[in-house]
Amino acid sequence: MELFRIATKEYSKQLTASGSPNRWNKRGEFVLYTSGSRSLSTLELVVHRNAIKPRLAYKTMVIALSDDGLIHSIDKTDLPKHWTKMQAYAQLQEIGSQWYQNKNSLVLKIPSAIIQQEHNYIINTKHPEFESHIKLIRTENYFWDERLF
Repeated sequence: MELFRIATKEYSKQLTASGSPNRWNKRGEFVLYTSGSRSLSTLELVVHRNAIKPRLAYKTMVIALSDDGLIHSIDKTDLPKHWTKMQAYAQLQEIGSQWYQNKNSLVLKIPSAIIQQEHNYIINTKHPEFESHIKLIRTENYFWDERLF
């Protein structure tokens, strides 16, 4: 299975996580946020950066997951009613943190808050299966279509 992550050129050479908190993880939990498509990765980048920044050099990271059996899925029907809103961050962080701490799966498949019919995939970089099942297989040049500006 291929997953996608868009990062600035300097952070696109290896699979490292900052431990910064986000929607599905607390501070100090080292996860990588990826998407099931390049287009969803693009939308996630725009939403989280609050703008398109064409002057920054971006790369698309193509990441291989060698075994689909290492994925735990969360269905949106199992999430809090307003899970797409900022008010739900604490609840979602708790769900993600429990998954991270339990290490029952290497990857957490979650619905995108932007396009709920598509999925993002959170990779636990501290999971014992990380090194053997997750590989950065290539980076691709990324460009912004000028019609987006």
